[in-house]
Amino acid sequence: MTLDEILLEAEEKMEKTERIVVNEFAGIRTGKASPALVENIMVEAYGGAQMRIRELAGITTPEPRVLVIQPWDASMIHPIEKAIQKSNIGLNPMVDKRIIRIVFPELSTERRQELIRVVRKMAEDGRVAIRHVRRDAIENLKKAAKAGGVTEDEEKHAEKEVQKLHDSYIAKIDAHLAHKEKEIMTV
Repeated sequence: MTLDEILLEAEEKMEKTERIVVNEFAGIRTGKASPALVENIMVEAYGGAQMRIRELAGITTPEPRVLVIQPWDASMIHPIEKAIQKSNIGLNPMVDKRIIRIVFPELSTERRQELIRVVRKMAEDGRVAIRHVRRDAIENLKKAAKAGGVTEDEEKHAEKEVQKLHDSYIAKIDAHLAHKEKEIMTV
């Protein structure tokens, strides 16, 4: 691998880690309805096939604390309801003819603190993953230098680039975390 390939691969992995953290954050409820909370819940549909709710229904938020799920096939109402109840996200779906309505209760201060702890853990897991990418990239740089064709200066410059990437993605995760914490604490 060339130095550029190593740097590119490291950046791609760090970017993927950031996207994963952001997606995990989207699944944490903040007191207002968000389709991201339920869209990836798996439902047993059509004779045992596992499908996501977003593949089976339209998900809308007509009011800030109400989520409405409207299955395209009316026979999927009860399987979707059961899947939401089994998902352990603390939501209680109500079937209303051809739609499922979920009303979000206000979050208590205690629950907000608990959610902040969960979000901080997710962010830390993301930071750890980025550190692992940095470590692997630096090991690959050292291997490339030992294999020859790379000067010591080029290796040091590439290591600095990896560190810059690391620092920028850690900062991005910290920014996402700060935004999510603010969102959770907003009453």
